[in-house]
Amino acid sequence: MENVLMIAGILIFLVTFYFIITEKYPKSLVSVIGGALMVVIRILNEDQALEVVGYNLEILVLLIGMMVIVEIMSETGVFQWVAIKIAQSVKGDPIKILAFLSVVTATFSAFLDNVTTILLIVPVTIFLAKRLEIDPKPFVLMQIFMSNIGGTATMIGDPPNLIIGSLGNISFNEFILHLGPIVAINVIVLIVSASLYLKPKMHVSRELRAAIMELDLSRTIKNKKLLTQSIVVFVGVILGFLTNTFTGIGLAIIAILGACILVIFSGRKPEDVLAKVEWDTLFFFGGLFVVIQGIEELGIIKKLGEYVVSLTSGNLELTSALMLLVSATLSPIIGSIPHTLSFGKIVLEIIPNYSGNTNVLWWALSLGACLGGNMTIVGAAANMVGASVSKKVGIEITFKEFFKWGTVVVAQSVVLSLAYIYIRY
Repeated sequence: MENVLMIAGILIFLVTFYFIITEKYPKSLVSVIGGALMVVIRILNEDQALEVVGYNLEILVLLIGMMVIVEIMSETGVFQWVAIKIAQSVKGDPIKILAFLSVVTATFSAFLDNVTTILLIVPVTIFLAKRLEIDPKPFVLMQIFMSNIGGTATMIGDPPNLIIGSLGNISFNEFILHLGPIVAINVIVLIVSASLYLKPKMHVSRELRAAIMELDLSRTIKNKKLLTQSIVVFVGVILGFLTNTFTGIGLAIIAILGACILVIFSGRKPEDVLAKVEWDTLFFFGGLFVVIQGIEELGIIKKLGEYVVSLTSGNLELTSALMLLVSATLSPIIGSIPHTLSFGKIVLEIIPNYSGNTNVLWWALSLGACLGGNMTIVGAAANMVGASVSKKVGIEITFKEFFKWGTVVVAQSVVLSLAYIYIRY
C-alpha cells in the first residue's frame, strides 16, 4: 500500500508540474486540483492540508496587501511620469534611456510586484523606442531581465524570496544585506554589456530626440492628491518592513494595514480594489503548498536531501554552488515558484548536516531561482506578461529569441553569483 501511495503521489506531482509548465489550463486550477488529489488519495488528511496553507498564510496576506497598494499607486500615472522624465533628462539618448530605465525597473521590482512593474514600464518603453524610431525589442527584453534581477534583492521583490523568507525564517533586512550587493553588480554588468553591444545599432536623429523633449509630463500624473497619499503609505510600509526586526510586527500585518489605509485615503470601494487582486496567483500558491507537502509526507524530499549531501560529501561550499546551478537550470523550465517550494524543502532537510553559515544555501537557491527565470519566456510571470504586452502592439518576441538572449544573461548572472558566494561566504 505504501508503494502504491508513493507512485500515486509522484504521479500527481509530475502531472501537476506538466500542466503548470505547458499552461494548457489555468495554473491556479491545476495546483488546487493537485493539492486536493493529495487529500483524496489519503497522502494528507484535510487538517494537514489546511494547516500547511495556514502556516504560509503570511505570504498570501503579504501578497494581497502589496497588490492593493500597487494597484492604487498605478492609477496615479507616477510610473509613466518617471519613464518619460528619464528620457527627457538624457535628451533622448537611446543608450542612456536604456540604462536609466533599466535601473528604474530593477529598483521598482525590488519593492513592487514584478508583473505590475512590467505592465507599467513596458508600454512606456515601447512608446519611447517607437518615437525614436529604433527597435523596441532590446528595450523590452532589458526591462524583463531587469525586473527579475531587481526583484532578487528583497524579500518582497520576487515570489521565490517570499517562500525562502518563510521557510528559512529570514528577515526582510537580511535579504537586502546579503543579496542587494550581487543584484547591484548584476544590474551594472548587464547595463554595460548591453550598451556596448547595442550602441552601434542605435542612431537617432536630432529631430527625433527633440520630439521626446516636447512630451507633456503634466498629462501623465492623473491624480496628484492620490499620488501623495500613495507615496506616504508606500514609504511607511517599506519603513515598517525595514524595522520589523525591532518592532516585532509581521510583514503581512504591515502590508495589509498599509493597503487598508490607502483604500480609505483613496475613497475606493474595497470590493472594487479587491477585484483587481490576482486571486489566481494566491490560489496557485495555496495549491502548490499542499502538493509539495504531500511529496514531503511521502519521504521523497528527505531522500533527495540525503542524495545531495552524499553527492557533495557534506561540503557546504560545493553544495551551495550545486544549489545555484541546478536552480538556475530548473527554474526556467518548471517555473521559479514550484522550483523554490520543492528545493526549499530540500534545503530545510539538509541544513542539519552542515556547520558554518548555512544561510548561504538559501542565498544560492534565491539567486538560482530568481535569476534563472530570465532564461526562457515561461521562466517567470514577468517574462510572459512582457511578451504579451509587446505582442498586443505588434512586437512579437518568440521563444527562440527570448532563449537566445536569456541564456547569455543567465550565464553572466550565474558566473557573477558563484564568484560572489565563493568570495563572501
